[in-house]
Amino acid sequence: MGISKDGQKILAATTAVDSLIKEGKIFSGMKIGLGTGSTAMPAVKRLAQRIEDGTLKDIKAVATSFQTTLACEELGIPVYTLNDRAINGTLDLAIDGADEIDPDNNLIKGGGAALLREKIIAYNSSNFAIVADSSKDVKSLGTGFALPVEIIAEARVPVIKALEKLGAECVLREGVKKAGPVITDNGNLILDCKWKSPVNPHEMEEKIDGIIGVVECGFFTKIKPEVFIAKSDGTVERR
Repeated sequence: MGISKDGQKILAATTAVDSLIKEGKIFSGMKIGLGTGSTAMPAVKRLAQRIEDGTLKDIKAVATSFQTTLACEELGIPVYTLNDRAINGTLDLAIDGADEIDPDNNLIKGGGAALLREKIIAYNSSNFAIVADSSKDVKSLGTGFALPVEIIAEARVPVIKALEKLGAECVLREGVKKAGPVITDNGNLILDCKWKSPVNPHEMEEKIDGIIGVVECGFFTKIKPEVFIAKSDGTVERR
């Protein structure tokens, strides 16, 4: 039967954190960005365990969402912002999950509506690591998991029209246990966009980010992460 999807997430996160510690990419005194979502949380918990057992000391974390901030507070990991003097706008490493990963390690992120802060942190980190279960490993991007696009509310209609000209079908993300649309940590809306055929993620990231009213899109192509993908047979692919 193999390892469940939840088990794979824990395996990928644990393997990534322990491997990166062993290789000196996670180290005492470092500045680390911590991601959001069901795969990133096991990585945050593993980091906290390695702090608690004395392997790591004086870690300065920057969280990508309120969810991650609350987790760090509960686990005793000190949280800063990129603007704090101790961080000074740059990080040694960011570790996060992904919603889809193609063979070139391009990503779709933003299933948890935290793509803007996730991208700010990833793109301002010297190294970037992704942890994922095997279901996130895909041949191409754009047709499976819907691409999240964070937009200004007042620009909803013109942004949708511009995205449709790029071939996308757009749906405004609705809240769960909340009437109306999802509101991001930054006070914006999310459009979930799909194409009928695969798209070039690098080109599409540039085009979407150029639309007036778009805050950020969920294609991550400008920094290539090191990826840890756990399989149901208990192995972890690293690429």
